[in-house]
Order: sequence, then structure tokens, then C-alpha cells
Amino acid sequence: MAIDANSTPVNLGWGIQPKWSTHLIFNAKAETVAEKKTFKEAYAHNRCLVPCSGWYEWQDEGGPRKQKYYFSAANNEPLLMAGIKFDEEDTKKLVTLTTDANQDCLPYHARMPVFITPDVMSQWFHVPEILQLLMPMENGTTKVEKV
Repeated sequence: MAIDANSTPVNLGWGIQPKWSTHLIFNAKAETVAEKKTFKEAYAHNRCLVPCSGWYEWQDEGGPRKQKYYFSAANNEPLLMAGIKFDEEDTKKLVTLTTDANQDCLPYHARMPVFITPDVMSQWFHVPEILQLLMPMENGTTKVEKV
């Protein structure tokens, strides 16, 4: 479930598979989303937000299975993950945006989702060039839990 520019809930599938790709693409780099042919149009006209409580990353720590970590806001508030929508035949899909990890997340993964704060939601949906919003969460604002 995502939210569009009208604050309307929209059911979207996760990931796209362009004709040139052999696998689903779930994320786009915030640094290049406005320029890459695959994402440029959706970024310009079809932004969305994905409300969530957090996200997971898995890390190989040498055991038989990778260790799962759960990341969330340190203040336990809901998060709004930046995404872009794609219309594919009879279904609608989404790709989320990622950026360099903040210091809280860096020991576990080099990248993290982009989150849009409620005070800049209008900018996210209506300002053409908003690359300044596509930054990691501030250091100290992310909680990490071993699952």
C-alpha cells in the first residue's frame, strides 16, 4: 500500500522488470533516479510514499544463515519511504529510493531507504527538483535491532 500525491491509498506491487533486465528491480538510487532512463519519467510524474514501521537488512556473520536486523525510527514514529509508481499493463508497481547509509546503518549495509518527513510531503509530490530531500535519516535517529 502506498500513498499518492492526493493522499489516496494505492495498491501497488513491489518491483519492476524492464525488458532489458533478467530480474526484478526493487530500488533505485536517489543520486541517479532523475537521470536514468528506466526511472526518469516515473520520478518526474509518479512519486509515492510507502508508510512503514521499518525495514530489514541481512548480514553474513559467518554462521549457517545470515543474521536479520530490523531498522526503525528511534522515536518509534511511522516512516514514509520515498517511491515511484509505474503503470504496467493491468497492474501498478513501485520502486523505492535508496541513498547512502547514515552512521547508524552503515555497519550493516552501505545503503538505506530514503524517507520523507511529513513536513516536506508536499514538496516531495509537487516540486520538480527535490534532490535535497533524498538524503539519509540524520545520525542517531535510527534504531537497529537484531532479530
